[in-house]
Amino acid sequence: MQKFDSVDDYIASFPDDTAHLLQQVRQIIRECAPEAEELISYNMPAYRFNGVLVYFAGYKNHIGFYALPSGNAAIEEELSRYKQGRGSVQFPLSKPIPVDLIKKIVACRIEENLSKKKKS
Repeated sequence: MQKFDSVDDYIASFPDDTAHLLQQVRQIIRECAPEAEELISYNMPAYRFNGVLVYFAGYKNHIGFYALPSGNAAIEEELSRYKQGRGSVQFPLSKPIPVDLIKKIVACRIEENLSKKKKS
């Protein structure tokens, strides 16, 4: 398995059509969380802001998006349209990237991380 040193290297390892979608997800996260640190963690793109914010990864048929918010009914309803795992969702490569949903997830994760920081 190839080890990645940067998000650019990670995205460049995919076919152009998938790389374009990964770049789109990256841009959404960066717009919503410009202060977040971008890094590679668990060999996938990750973002840290007062703790882990989100991760994403490319696969043959989908983009995995990780570190979902908990207890947000509106987001949970939107997520129900997609295949999910524990704390993750799969966005099929055959469908447009759900930009608004990703923005909502990132915003919720920022709120969760900030509220955890205030409690400690």
